[in-house]
Amino acid sequence: MFRRIKFRRQTFNSVLAGVFLFVATGLFAMGLISTGAAAKSPVVVELFTSQGCSSCPPAEAYLHELSQRDDVIALEYHVDYWDYIGWKDPFGSRAYTQRQQKYVASLGGRYAYTPQMVVNGAIHEVGSKRNRVNAIIREAQIAAAPDAPVMTMTRTGDIVTVTLNGTAPKTPLNVLFLSFDGRHETVITRGENSGKTLVNAHVVRGSELIGQWSGGLAEFTVSLKGRKGDGGCAVIVQNAQQGPIAAAASLTFASN
Repeated sequence: MFRRIKFRRQTFNSVLAGVFLFVATGLFAMGLISTGAAAKSPVVVELFTSQGCSSCPPAEAYLHELSQRDDVIALEYHVDYWDYIGWKDPFGSRAYTQRQQKYVASLGGRYAYTPQMVVNGAIHEVGSKRNRVNAIIREAQIAAAPDAPVMTMTRTGDIVTVTLNGTAPKTPLNVLFLSFDGRHETVITRGENSGKTLVNAHVVRGSELIGQWSGGLAEFTVSLKGRKGDGGCAVIVQNAQQGPIAAAASLTFASN
């Protein structure tokens, strides 16, 4: 069972145009891993889900697998619009519902649904459709933007330092800092998934806009003190209208 929230209408042709633009312009970005060695930036896969959604466990299991890959930054956002049905998701947040709604607008959709996966901020698919999502990830890996910013992300104690450098984009890009948990097992006692034990990985516990990047060399520092998220953190450099992701990097904490 999918949960849908209806939004403005959009023609099918415009949706196809958006997909074509993603493939044609090569929205996959370049970056650096935490060691400072040059490499392609991982593909960002964002799953919008809820423990109250009966269709979501297969997509959550798939995201758990993706979270083990070095070439993917897997992030799980729990929305709150399923909470009414009998189980209040302990990780659900209105902020993550709002992030999904912004994707509905930027991707030309008609409604929000779960489980939804968004790849590199540019194309979405039902999260349980493994073959299709795998194909989208492969396309993103092939399509490398030559003028994408270069990013380094390092941690010293409780301080994370992010450095960006590159050609100025057409418009300033948002720099988002995310913290996430490692792995959760939750016994569901009510709602559509009653009686199941769900496994969730890389559940986003915090999201903060730490600045904007307009080109050239820039450095951002973030303190981890007081933040939720025992699994790691990630930085996403993204179109300010929550469009395509230009670069991304993550750090996995040793205890994860």
